[in-house]
Amino acid sequence: MNKHDVCGVEVSAGLLLAGLEREGVPRTRREFPNTPEGHKALVNWLGAPGRTVRVVMEATGLYGLDLALRLDVEAGLELMIANPRAVRHFAHALMKRSKSDPLDTDVLVEFARRMPFQPGARPSPAALALQALARRLESLTGMHAAEKNRLHAAQLSPALPAAVVRDLQRSLRSLERAVQRLTREAVEVIRQDADLNLRYQLLLSACGIGPTSAVQILAQLAVLCPELDVRQWVAQAGLDPREHSSGSSVHKKPRISKTGNRHLRRALYMPALVALRHEPHLRAFYLHLLARGKAKMQALVAVMRKLLHAIFGMFKHRQTFDGSKLFQLPPSEISTMEAAA
Repeated sequence: MNKHDVCGVEVSAGLLLAGLEREGVPRTRREFPNTPEGHKALVNWLGAPGRTVRVVMEATGLYGLDLALRLDVEAGLELMIANPRAVRHFAHALMKRSKSDPLDTDVLVEFARRMPFQPGARPSPAALALQALARRLESLTGMHAAEKNRLHAAQLSPALPAAVVRDLQRSLRSLERAVQRLTREAVEVIRQDADLNLRYQLLLSACGIGPTSAVQILAQLAVLCPELDVRQWVAQAGLDPREHSSGSSVHKKPRISKTGNRHLRRALYMPALVALRHEPHLRAFYLHLLARGKAKMQALVAVMRKLLHAIFGMFKHRQTFDGSKLFQLPPSEISTMEAAA
């Protein structure tokens, strides 16, 4: 009979601290170097005939990526990448007042033993490469905006030497070349993968989504589990509403949870802003929400969520964007559009 053991792995740049709990055996901890050799030693330490080990790691960035890819393909091991916020709240529920690597490892072991285990789907190499390129592009774009602001301020101040202005101009040109180079790399990764290329073309058919936004959105969606439904997509983006009420006296306004991928939310923001101005159906939806008393930002977030619903349907049915499936236009606007045609 196959039995489950549980393991939690705390990841840092150079070290892995693993905690293992087997049935009838007290919890043990062991350190491993965060290297290919250390990953192999960890796998050997976890393995046991006739038993399955459920391993939990936090989604904490690139330091744990290679280990996660190694554990995901090993027989007898099941891997869950846990949301750091969920782990933090779980530690609070256990009344953990201190924080250290050994304590964090123990929390991950308890999390693996008590919480529902949700193994993740392994993204394709192309999806992982695209996500890495998109994250770097996002960083470079932010750096470019910051340098542009510094240049604007420097040009307005006669007290600053001209050398500062010239250096900022050189920095901007360098960043622009880097963005162009990485964008070409991302598009090439998409072009070489048939499924990614189809999704990329479908994204470009949507009003408001240009090549840059399509790369960013696709990079975040390509690594999601293909079994997720549209509600789970919305939750992954942190665009799901969070209610706060208690009894008859506490009724706060609903807000989005933001318990999700901030990169996906950021990638949807500008396309939604453009769409509500130029796509008639989404604009009508936006105005409809304003007429119901919604604030402008609330209506814009609703457009982001509606656009994500549209992308889900486009990917699922392999169809280009059709705004009429999102919101029906008022009869007056339909007549205006027919007259213009």
